[in-house]
Amino acid sequence: MTQHLSDLLYRLRKTTVIRYGIASVGALAVDMGLFLALLSIGMMAAIASAIGYSAGIVAHWILSSRKVFNDNVAERGAARTRQKALFVVSALIGLALTTVIVGLVTALHGDPRLAKLVAIVVSFTATWLLRKHLVFPD
Repeated sequence: MTQHLSDLLYRLRKTTVIRYGIASVGALAVDMGLFLALLSIGMMAAIASAIGYSAGIVAHWILSSRKVFNDNVAERGAARTRQKALFVVSALIGLALTTVIVGLVTALHGDPRLAKLVAIVVSFTATWLLRKHLVFPD
């Protein structure tokens, strides 16, 4: 039983989407922590969301390039610069989705925290697909 559990945990750790999910949770902690802190001091929700997401981008690059897609990270030079640029583009797409969703929902007098949760799901899906297939292809 212990060996089966150990084998299962090993396979899960080797699964890219699981590692990506864990990296996303780390980046999300940075994002949401900053978002909620900025909301608490009275910043507009859409701006707070954009700032939080931007800080999460930095955290996500560090985690993704070292722990998720480390086998597919380009060597230094032009290839690495291109990969970083594509990562930033994917993040900006996620940022745009997040900002539009939170801005639209709050403009309609909806709860910005619930809007942020919806934006998280949409942004996670979009950035995972972009990063898996375009930024860090197999």
